[in-house]
Amino acid sequence: MAEDERQAAVGEMRKLAGGRADLLAHVCGIELGFGEGEPADTMSLSLRVAALCREAGADESLIPEWIEIGRQRRADARQLPFSGGVRGGRARP
Repeated sequence: MAEDERQAAVGEMRKLAGGRADLLAHVCGIELGFGEGEPADTMSLSLRVAALCREAGADESLIPEWIEIGRQRRADARQLPFSGGVRGGRARP
């Protein structure tokens, strides 16, 4: 990303966050936690988003908490959906 594009992206992130460093930390941490263990290109995108959030003023003290939540969301997303089992809870004869 060219320097002028990066600066524009950081400015846009600040504008969207409306001065909320906690919101930037939320996005940063979720991206980092959810992206862990993903293929290099996917993780690269997560790292770039996180870097932009940090540069835009994310509250660094809140990021670790959101990383853990991102990890949990990734684990939850990989679970098979609950099928509910057999109707009525009993097996058919």
